[in-house]
Parts: sequence; structure tokens; C-alpha cells
Amino acid sequence: MFRINGKEIGGDSDCYVIAEIGHNHQGSLELAKRMITSAAECGANAVKLQKRNNSKLFTKSYYNRPYNSENSFGKTYGEHREALEFGKSEYVILAEHSKSVGVDFFATAFDFDSADFLSKLDVPAFKIASGDLKNIPLITHVASFGKPLFVSTGGADITAVDAAVDTLKKSGTPYCIMQCTAGYPAEWDELNLNVISTFKERYSDDVIGFSSHDNGIAMAVAAYVLGARVIEKHFTLDRSMKGTDHAFSLEPQGMEKMIRDLKRLKVALGDGVKRQYPSEIDPLIKMGKKCVWAFELPKGTVLEMSMVEFRSPGDGVPPSEIYKLIGKKLIRDVATEDPITSSDLE
Repeated sequence: MFRINGKEIGGDSDCYVIAEIGHNHQGSLELAKRMITSAAECGANAVKLQKRNNSKLFTKSYYNRPYNSENSFGKTYGEHREALEFGKSEYVILAEHSKSVGVDFFATAFDFDSADFLSKLDVPAFKIASGDLKNIPLITHVASFGKPLFVSTGGADITAVDAAVDTLKKSGTPYCIMQCTAGYPAEWDELNLNVISTFKERYSDDVIGFSSHDNGIAMAVAAYVLGARVIEKHFTLDRSMKGTDHAFSLEPQGMEKMIRDLKRLKVALGDGVKRQYPSEIDPLIKMGKKCVWAFELPKGTVLEMSMVEFRSPGDGVPPSEIYKLIGKKLIRDVATEDPITSSDLE
């Protein structure tokens, strides 16, 4: 279990929900603020951006390559990425805005400079993207800050996850391992939710999460049942907006419903002890059966099964008890459909 701003995550805790804004803000500070407000109103625990030092992150040839796409915000890939990147002033404003609406604010660090940038802002947590699971130097660097760390595992085999977990254990920083499929969106037959169970067994002392790139809300509920205590979902105000991530992101209504279902699920799972609840008493009387006399019988008759019928409502001796009474003698006359009671018999 670990804590973010006093919230305990793990064990039997509520699900910690991260609304992944990423770059769905389209480079607009005002849109980002609206998204953060909306995520908070939906009940999300945190909002998350993505931070890159683009000129250092990409090779020059990749940075300068033409980017001809309907989702492009620039003529080259570098121009596109820079158009979507926030700097210090925007991050300070968004961090303060997040605090004012009651959600945690942090980001994925894609490189060393971005990690240092976020550390100076004193974010409460960090995220490592699936593409950096094998970037042990970056994981080591981010872990050195001692803040909770969420690590996605999309595209990895268990050997790569083991290596990252071993690094994190040695660092002593709190962390969460997130099952993830790095498809955008991920196909249903590639979600492999049972990996959550594998992680729970293999990393039994660790908090497990689910970073979901699917198009719905049901898989988050399934993930919680399997043991995930962190859910990350991409978030947008309008799935038709320009950008590659909007189409599989949740709009506010979807985010609100997912969080509602996760909260209901936490309560609905219960404690595993089978019991009767007060709300069940009246329906069970209405639907249940009691033992009644099939016909009139005189005093002294020895009770046989053929003399018994089972009728609703179930406000008398239940059918399961009749075997204890078979063979006993009536001590009074009885009428058809009278309830059978132990006081009728010797």
C-alpha cells in the first residue's frame, strides 16, 4: 500500500482513478483547466499530463520529419509535439487549479529533463510510460525522488516487468505496476486482464493497477475485481476533437459512470460471509413455501408425506423440516391447508 496526498491505495481501498488528459488539451491552457474541472466533478482522484523535452527526446531526423496527418498540429513532427507541450507557467497554473478543485496533479516523465522539471514542481507522483519500461536508467532516476511511481507495462513480457520491479524494490520508492496493452485503442482480445492476477501473485506485496486503452467502462470494474486498485483512463470533453487519443477516451458521462460503478463495486463485493439481509425477509416469505395439510385429518393419524403440501407464503415450517415430523402422531384434528406445526404432533 502507498499514499498520495494522504490517500491510501491498495488492499481493500477504494479504486484510485487517474483521468489521463495527456495532450487531449490540444495545447490550450483553458481547455486543460476545463478538463481538470470536469474530471474532478466526475469523481476522479487525479489528472495526468505528459511531459517531454521534445528536442532532446527525438532524433533530429524524427523531430524534423514531415507530419502530414489530419491530427497534426504542425508541418513537422517536432512542430506538432511542441504545439502540444506546456511549459513551467502552464504547469504551475494547472497544478494550482487541480488543487483548487480537489484532484491530484502529476504527469508522465518521458525523459530525464522532464523528470527534473516535474520534481521541481513538487508533483505528488510520477508515471513511467510503457515505452520506458526497459529504460532502467530513467526509472532509477525518477525513483530517486522518492515519490509514488506508476509504471505501465504495455508491450512487455514478464522478464522486462521483473527487471523494472527489481529496480523499484531496490530504490525503496513506493510504486504501482500497471497492466497495460499499448494499442490505441486496445482490442478486446488483447487486454489480457488475467495478467492482473498474475501480477498479484508474482508481486504479492505490491499495488497493482490497470491502464486501460479500451473504448468502454466495464473492463475497469473487472480489473478491480481481479485486484487492480488503480485505474487510468484517457479523458476528453469531446471524442470527436482533433487528436489521436480522443476517439478511445472517456467523455465526462463515461468517466462519471465508471467511477460510480467502481464505488458501487467496492461496497457490493462485501465480506464473503453468506447471510440473510433485512431486505430479503419479506420477498422470501412471499416466494417461499411452508408445510400445510393436504386434507382434513383426525386426531391420532400418523403423519405421512402424502398428507403434506408445500404452499406460499413461506411464513411457517419450511419444507426442509418436514422430514423431522414424518411418523409422528396428530394430537388434534386438522383442516385442509392449515399450517403444519410441531405442536400439532406428539
